[in-house]
Amino acid sequence: MAPFEALYGRRCRSPIGWFDPGEARLHGTDLVKDALEKVKLIQERLRTAQSRQKSYAYQKAHDVSFIVGEKRYHADLSHVLEFSTIQLDEILGYEEEPVAIVARQDR
Repeated sequence: MAPFEALYGRRCRSPIGWFDPGEARLHGTDLVKDALEKVKLIQERLRTAQSRQKSYAYQKAHDVSFIVGEKRYHADLSHVLEFSTIQLDEILGYEEEPVAIVARQDR
């Protein structure tokens, strides 16, 4: 029993075994030519898939630039921070004070 078959429980599907079970085995240059054709087909399909993925990615990725006054921002007073409530010391530091207990857990 081959090591691959022992590990995975099935025969190895190497390029040599890409033929149908009822098909006659190819020898020499026919085998190489058949393998090269399959490789070219695989490369072509990979290129197609890559270009499709690239086009999907490029549809959503574009530079966005805005001019002042043009932005789609709706003013909300809750976004404005009040700096007057924060007392800074000489080294521009402050002491944090808890506002509310957000989570509680009993053990």
